[in-house]
Amino acid sequence: MRAPKHAIERFTRHAGRMAPLPEWLGGGAVLGVQGGTDVVRAKLERVRAFDVPVAAFWLQDWEGQRQTIIGQQLWWNWVLDRERYPGWEELVADLAASDIRVMTYVNPFLVDVAERGDATRNLFREAVDAGYLVKRADGTPYLIPNTSFSAGLLDLTNPATRGWFADVLRDEVLGVGASGWMLDFGEALPFDAVLASGESPATAHNRYPEDWAELARQAVADAGRADDVVFFTRSGFTRSPAKTRLLWLGDQLVSFDGSDGLASAVKGLLSGGISGFALNHGDVGGYTSVSILGVTRSKELLLRWMELGAFEPVFRTHEGNQPAANVQFDTDDETLAQLARCTKIFQALGFHRRALMDESATTGVPLLRHPWLEFPDDAATLALTDHVMLGADILVVPVTHAGASQVSAYLPAGRWVHVWSGRSLGEVARGVRVTVDAPIGEPAVFHREGSEVGAAFVANLRAVGVLAANRP
Repeated sequence: MRAPKHAIERFTRHAGRMAPLPEWLGGGAVLGVQGGTDVVRAKLERVRAFDVPVAAFWLQDWEGQRQTIIGQQLWWNWVLDRERYPGWEELVADLAASDIRVMTYVNPFLVDVAERGDATRNLFREAVDAGYLVKRADGTPYLIPNTSFSAGLLDLTNPATRGWFADVLRDEVLGVGASGWMLDFGEALPFDAVLASGESPATAHNRYPEDWAELARQAVADAGRADDVVFFTRSGFTRSPAKTRLLWLGDQLVSFDGSDGLASAVKGLLSGGISGFALNHGDVGGYTSVSILGVTRSKELLLRWMELGAFEPVFRTHEGNQPAANVQFDTDDETLAQLARCTKIFQALGFHRRALMDESATTGVPLLRHPWLEFPDDAATLALTDHVMLGADILVVPVTHAGASQVSAYLPAGRWVHVWSGRSLGEVARGVRVTVDAPIGEPAVFHREGSEVGAAFVANLRAVGVLAANRP
């Protein structure tokens, strides 16, 4: 193993390594949908008409939805909203019959839902009565503002809190048929809070993401589903690779922006991989819209973000915080066709992702790699922020600028083949820049000439109908 990969291997001996994901996540897209049972069924029929492979529906509003100053948010009471999702068990069973899972959403905050009037449990009141929330110095629950409301935060230094909430995950989340969830937040423990353990919140703050993931892992194990369920986290600390199943990049703007948009997602994947986060992904389409400032998701952005998602460990879409303001995966026939195409590209790489996950579990080396990890003697690779390697044999240069139909790709030493044309670029002795056409649906992708991975990828693209059978 060469120097930078060896450094990651050494670091992850301490930080821990991420286990391979269950195979069902590689079966297709994880579609982020909200709106209730009828909406899910309607969208299922729509994607079926376009032959979109679907691994799961990710229903973040499964426990109810409210309108706040930033858009649509959830009630943060982790109990199924049966009025929003009538016939839930039948829906889950019907999806399962088509090998489609259901995923949900959970975070460590609790909100008093007394004002709703229809909640079957009020987890906030249960937690207050039992002393499970972090407190202020006067002993009252520490209510943390979030947009238009405030919420209590679980005190994970209290073993009783962990036991109680693990039961909530088992009974209210796994118990209604979820195969995974977004395990959100984990970074918001106030520095002036009072904790059950008596320790300084400054000490507990950085450890909170690890404890939060460990709680979820324990709940899944206790339910006997350790190999089947996937939760994904956005916050982390040193040992998070050992604790979580999957990470995601957080809440990018629905823009091409290099600081907090599509281009920044590429940077996050690269830097996260070097930091030991071997299994990482982003929200396809981004999350944060600010419609009052004109920041909403365009069709071009969504189509280009789908192309990036096709090469990530998981392909998961997000409606965003203002769904009505954004172009969605089923807005029109063009978005659906691109969804089908990119999901099939994702499927075609399934064999390679499996092998890389096995490698990562023993070395810590990420699936998505900065080119420098594979070419440490090529100083030019260090400046790259928009090139991604999937293992050692696939190089991707996603389009990260609005209106672009070409990219400038840096090819390190070796022989490279352009996937869509089949054109060999010949022997590259010292690294070279080439300009490559990248129309929507054909992001700049190369494989090493003569590699088994490249040949299998091309064969799979032909098999799923993405690549013409007569391509060289």
